[in-house]
Amino acid sequence: MREYLLLLPIIFIIHDMEEIVGFGWFFRNNPWLFDRYPKMMNMYRDLKEMAWKLGVYEEFIPFFGVSLLAYYFPNNILYSIWFGFFLALIGHFFVHIGLSIKIKKYIPSVITSIIGIPISMIILYKCAMIMTFDTTTIIFIIVGIILMIGNFCFLKWSMTFLSRKLEFKNDIRFYTEKRTL
Repeated sequence: MREYLLLLPIIFIIHDMEEIVGFGWFFRNNPWLFDRYPKMMNMYRDLKEMAWKLGVYEEFIPFFGVSLLAYYFPNNILYSIWFGFFLALIGHFFVHIGLSIKIKKYIPSVITSIIGIPISMIILYKCAMIMTFDTTTIIFIIVGIILMIGNFCFLKWSMTFLSRKLEFKNDIRFYTEKRTL
């Protein structure tokens, strides 16, 4: 099982590099998405690029953290939480693909989602063959999924909060620079 644990943060890093590189460009070149799909795009509307990048980094921390903990302190509870995190990542991949299908346009992160799903499924299948699925394991798999959903909610809040702070600082800098001219 240990040989698979660090693949979770590696797959996540590869996937999120596509997001980091592509999303700023994507939103700048497709502003019509905000008017055409307001409910779906509302969470991205006022995000600053720096807040987005820091949010991606924050999302990496639990993936890497639980993988390291399970690697260095192997036990069924950490393996189960790790398994739940991996399932949440696969769900994340499907969301990207679904959004791309809905808007009928490539979204940065779709390529790595399409590649990541079968690879992740193989990894989880191999791990499932090693693990014993008792009540405790299933409970902690669900806990892992819930933790990642909670982390996403925190991520959304923190990116919005940071975007507002960056906007305020940019406004102050703008007025300060204007006065000194």
